[in-house]
Amino acid sequence: MIRVGICGVGFMGMTHYNAYKKVRGAKVVALCEKDKARLNGDWRSIKGNFGPRGTIVDVSHLARYENVEDLLADPNVDMVDICLPPSLHAQVAIAALKAGKHVLCEKPIALRLADARRMVQTAKQTGKMLMIAHVLPFVPEYTFAYKAATSGQFGRLRGGHFKRVISDPLWLKDFYDPNGCGGPMIDLHIHDAHFIRLLFGMPKAVQSIGRMRGEVAEYFSTQFLFDDPQLVVTATSGVIYQQGRPFTHGYEIHFEKATIVFDSGDGMPLTIYDEKGKVRRPKLGEFDMTDAFPIELSEAIRAIQSGTPSALLDGQLACDALHLGERQTQSIKAGGKRVKV
Repeated sequence: MIRVGICGVGFMGMTHYNAYKKVRGAKVVALCEKDKARLNGDWRSIKGNFGPRGTIVDVSHLARYENVEDLLADPNVDMVDICLPPSLHAQVAIAALKAGKHVLCEKPIALRLADARRMVQTAKQTGKMLMIAHVLPFVPEYTFAYKAATSGQFGRLRGGHFKRVISDPLWLKDFYDPNGCGGPMIDLHIHDAHFIRLLFGMPKAVQSIGRMRGEVAEYFSTQFLFDDPQLVVTATSGVIYQQGRPFTHGYEIHFEKATIVFDSGDGMPLTIYDEKGKVRRPKLGEFDMTDAFPIELSEAIRAIQSGTPSALLDGQLACDALHLGERQTQSIKAGGKRVKV
């Protein structure tokens, strides 16, 4: 049994707490939170853009700490699940690794590439696992695409286009703060940067055009350039100001023998166009976004129990995604010039 201490009881901390109830081999044994009401189980102030609102939760059976140092000193905790603001990810993850704990940290891995690299290096030095909770590969449409790419069932990858667009998240006061949420590049597009890196490997360069809002990119399109000139990969992401526009994400991924298309905003279910002209729509079953988290957390527990690192939660992979985001912002600021990765 892997004993988990959740650090940060906000929307993600609550989501992870609820998800662990469905994970075999894991048990939440401790919470760390400075807000005393939340630490004592009053989660009614917690809400997000999916899933249920918080309620009153019985946490009397859990160890509860206001300070991170006390959680890290608890010998009853095997893994620290970090659900804190991104600006605190590196500091707490490194301390947890040095304290002999495995770490699962919510995305993004950090706000700065240098901090992300220190996290990865500390994991190597301590021999503990650093896993970054990028949930997208555990969403059915993206799981299908990943399995198609790794199995080779449709032949080699030829490229694709990815998109992720939202209306202005007015409920997040620090969304455009480079030291807060980090803006659309770090909080939103990093999902697709991570998935692109997972499918295609690391590009050699990026070329982005877009609008800036202060120090962060607001809306942008990127060409990812690879050593193979036949590999054509693009992405569009960011914020628009029409509040009636719902969150939308999707992709069109090209293989030698098929194209896979999915678009949540246009109501396009996962669709396969094959080389023979047939059109198929695989049945993925009923799915709610909260369903992805038990699958993601189960993968983290499997990795620890087996001693085999997760390819999907890999810290270096998440570090590479952040690296791509930094280079894309650099390209936008340079007027769309190509920037080496």
